[in-house]
Amino acid sequence: MRFLGFAVVAGAAILMGACGGGDTAATDSAAAPAMDTAAAAPAAAPAAGAMAPITGTTHTVNMVGDGQGYRFEPAEITIAAGDGIKFVMVSGGPHNVAFDPATLAPEAKTALMANMPEQAGELSGKMMLNANEEYTISFAGVPAGTYDYHCTPHLAMNMKGKITIK
Repeated sequence: MRFLGFAVVAGAAILMGACGGGDTAATDSAAAPAMDTAAAAPAAAPAAGAMAPITGTTHTVNMVGDGQGYRFEPAEITIAAGDGIKFVMVSGGPHNVAFDPATLAPEAKTALMANMPEQAGELSGKMMLNANEEYTISFAGVPAGTYDYHCTPHLAMNMKGKITIK
């Protein structure tokens, strides 16, 4: 049974790589340089707006995949302007945090893009593979509202969440 679970995760990872989108092909062919330019990522952020520091509370959302399914815990969270969220990979990876750019107002998209370090794609955070790996997003400067997000590898398994900024 464990082999089947591994095969499903491996297959999803391969499928995700094959369906990554047209713009990522150039970066996929240069995977090694992408690691070398990680320090350059913050330099690119000011083009869309400077990364805003977390000025309030940092909340924790766990990313879980187990016999009960794939989920964010809590799946819905309400935060104040200036807060941050630390996403922690607990089990069942790989996991990431992604927002659908088509559903966001331009000012929200710009603020989130600036506040999401190590993006693996537009509004898609880095892929986390190991237990206790963390990814923190600042919501400082992000307009009040409700933001739906998901885990790209487990979207078909309904791994979705909702952030409400007051």
